[in-house]
Amino acid sequence: MRITRVEPILVDRFLFLEIATDNGLVGLGEGGAWAFPEATIGAIARFAEYLIGKDPLLIEHHWQTLYRWAHFRGSAIMAGLSAIDIALWDIAGKHFNAPIHALLGGKVRHKARAYYHVFGETKDQLFEGVRKAREAGFTAVGHLTPFLDSPRDQPYYESHARKLTDAIDTVRQYREIAGPDVDLCIEIHRRMTPYEAIQFGRAIEPFYPLFLEDPVTPDNFDELAEVASKIGIPLATGERLTSLWEFQMLIARKAVQMVRPDVCLVGGISGARKIAALAEASHIGVVPHNPLSAVSTAACLQIAATAPTFVLQELPADTWSDKTDRRPAFEDLFVGAPAHDGSGFLAIGDEPGLGLSLRRDAATRFPYRPRKINTRFHIDGSVVDQ
Repeated sequence: MRITRVEPILVDRFLFLEIATDNGLVGLGEGGAWAFPEATIGAIARFAEYLIGKDPLLIEHHWQTLYRWAHFRGSAIMAGLSAIDIALWDIAGKHFNAPIHALLGGKVRHKARAYYHVFGETKDQLFEGVRKAREAGFTAVGHLTPFLDSPRDQPYYESHARKLTDAIDTVRQYREIAGPDVDLCIEIHRRMTPYEAIQFGRAIEPFYPLFLEDPVTPDNFDELAEVASKIGIPLATGERLTSLWEFQMLIARKAVQMVRPDVCLVGGISGARKIAALAEASHIGVVPHNPLSAVSTAACLQIAATAPTFVLQELPADTWSDKTDRRPAFEDLFVGAPAHDGSGFLAIGDEPGLGLSLRRDAATRFPYRPRKINTRFHIDGSVVDQ
């Protein structure tokens, strides 16, 4: 069996990849550098020069070759390698007529607990999102910001006291609505300084969040370690990281209690399963990052199936970050997309490979829509992280 085709496919705001073989098997992958799909396509084109004619089952050998041959890294390159890796695992599963998790050692669980995405430009919208999550049967709510998902064209300003007191009170109200049977995954989206994050984290401890995600930027692991050492809430991070070695440094610094590898960014299933093993060695939870399509979800479920310290699976919403910007329904893009079971879980299937396929008309029905650069600014003109 040999690889004959490596083809990127842009659909709406997703970047998919198909790898075909000479015996008719086709593997499906997805790249996670969502702001730079064009750059990822360029990386895939270089990787394809190597892959054509190769045996698709030599997954680890191909991973090592493509990762190490040119010494360059970064999100666009790693997204390309991730898409390739996922597609090769899909081919392997189909070749052996087995789900990918069976090739990784078999399931340690038969379903994965999932959390519901909440967006809102007003507090009422955020509170309603928590109510809807409970009504839909979810036992955890994520992407749950104590701030508003305000339009980025609105200049930002709040005093320190106003910013923190409003955020703390919002988390209090989340807990009142959720009750004790729904976990809160508080998402900061890197909008705090270390001193703000410490004050905020200490203040919301009585509301028992499952984790506090990305309170500060991931650029400085020592800052994350400082915050983690001074609050009594598990710290979650990792969605912007691109390698096993970055996660190792986080763990060594005791800067994280829940790792958030993005299977479409950290080197695919091969990269994510190694990160899950690192986490297991330190009894750290695994919460795979999953803001993309059902391909990402299906790949994440292979990690959820086989990682002993898996905690929770992110499940994408039906909109992009702008609530008016709707995503295509996954059933319109795929055959076999994973779905919520109504009780807060996703079933881990036993179909060969990933267990889903891209509909042939997906790219025609949902043409590529590039994202525009849209950074929020402070009222004084400086850049704001959001």
